[in-house]
Amino acid sequence: MSNMDVVSIDTPNLGDRSYVVGRGDSAIVIDPQRDIDRIEEILDAKGWSVTHVLETHFHNDYVSGGLELAKVVGAEYVVPDGMAIAFPARQVRDEDSLDSGVGLVRVLHTPGHTPNHISFAVNDGSEDVAVFTGGSMLFGSVGRPDLLGPELTEPLAKAQWASMRRLAADVTQSAQVYPTHGFGSFCSATATVGNASTLAEQMVSNPAFGVDEETFVTEIIAGLDAFPAYYAHMGPANQAGAGPVDFSLPEVASAEDIARRLAAGEWIVDLRHRRMFAGDHIKGSLSFDVHGNAVTYLGWMIDWGTPITLLASDVDEIQEMQRELVRIGIDRPVGYATGAPSMWTSASVPVSSYPRRTHADMAAAVAVDEELPMLDLRRDSEFDAGYVRGAKHVPLHELRKRLSEVVAWAHRQDGPVWIYCGSGFRASIGASVLEAAGVDVVHVDDDFAQAAAAGLTIVTPHQGHRLGAAYFD
Repeated sequence: MSNMDVVSIDTPNLGDRSYVVGRGDSAIVIDPQRDIDRIEEILDAKGWSVTHVLETHFHNDYVSGGLELAKVVGAEYVVPDGMAIAFPARQVRDEDSLDSGVGLVRVLHTPGHTPNHISFAVNDGSEDVAVFTGGSMLFGSVGRPDLLGPELTEPLAKAQWASMRRLAADVTQSAQVYPTHGFGSFCSATATVGNASTLAEQMVSNPAFGVDEETFVTEIIAGLDAFPAYYAHMGPANQAGAGPVDFSLPEVASAEDIARRLAAGEWIVDLRHRRMFAGDHIKGSLSFDVHGNAVTYLGWMIDWGTPITLLASDVDEIQEMQRELVRIGIDRPVGYATGAPSMWTSASVPVSSYPRRTHADMAAAVAVDEELPMLDLRRDSEFDAGYVRGAKHVPLHELRKRLSEVVAWAHRQDGPVWIYCGSGFRASIGASVLEAAGVDVVHVDDDFAQAAAAGLTIVTPHQGHRLGAAYFD
């Protein structure tokens, strides 16, 4: 594409991409994450100087590093018009243009994901060669319209339908499309398809172009699933403007510190692999395996502002989680410890463990006990597609809010509760939460796709009543 160089910076656990676009010795940056050192490394390697840092919208799934990056590199910070902000920036609106170091950047108002959402079309002098669509046009999907509340969902869905057509009409069809969301992000309305596309290709393959407005709105709203609770804190943080991050290690926590913090209701988060956690951990700690998408579910489940102490095998795991946490605005854990549970235990905090099993093991247990207590922690949409017959259901993100209900049900059972999800990752989190609440658990660390082959009977809510509505059925 022309003589322009587009470098994508992936943030897999949030399902997002940021972009650094260079030409000659100049660059622009679009939708940067909070940890701007990744961008600085690219700029240093390429020898680029940034003229503009651009935001397509005030993000709901992460805290932006745009303001700080613009300060550090001496660039102009550009954000959508129409929002109250607490920092100096250039606020742009539809049909504005920027004479950037990589070419003319045209601003297109593309509401739908948010009311003020904009896209940036980069022109090389004769035609648009790239369009950065943020949470508007995604690969085979669009950004979800419901993040700002139910009263705006339908109007934003209608706006999203129109924005797709605005992009198709006003941007050169050979332009490459570069979305920010859609790589596993909960900001995507539906699953996305592919990793690269032109606008012309999206006009053929994106379902948003194949239906009328009424059908689009009905289908997109019907398909929306839950999104992380921490999203509520991201918009205000981005309107306030985030400062620099501090990746230095927090204070080392002693066994006595850990015991005191557990007693105070603080979160003691064990980052080790879930297999290690099941084998031994300090009782009351919570398993958020940093080798998986720990940050999304931690942010979703924690009471915002609760102090966090991190436990890990080594410092690398601590620092990896620190980086993940700052992206959602959790800046400083109160402490950390590395090593093994034997080093973190104390008289009031014993070491504990629970069994890890497979779906085949659970099938064997069901064959012996048809009333085997099983708990499905997957999301509603996953459960509706099929679940293990006899299992109760509560989505993981609802578990802490419904903890007393689930614990009361569990204590009425004869034997431990077998906990499963889609892969074993969420089941580990749920097992640790329930064990901390005094429930005996078995962690089913297996792929749900293998459940039927393992001998378990899979049914849907349409074949009976929907389990999980109450624990008294």
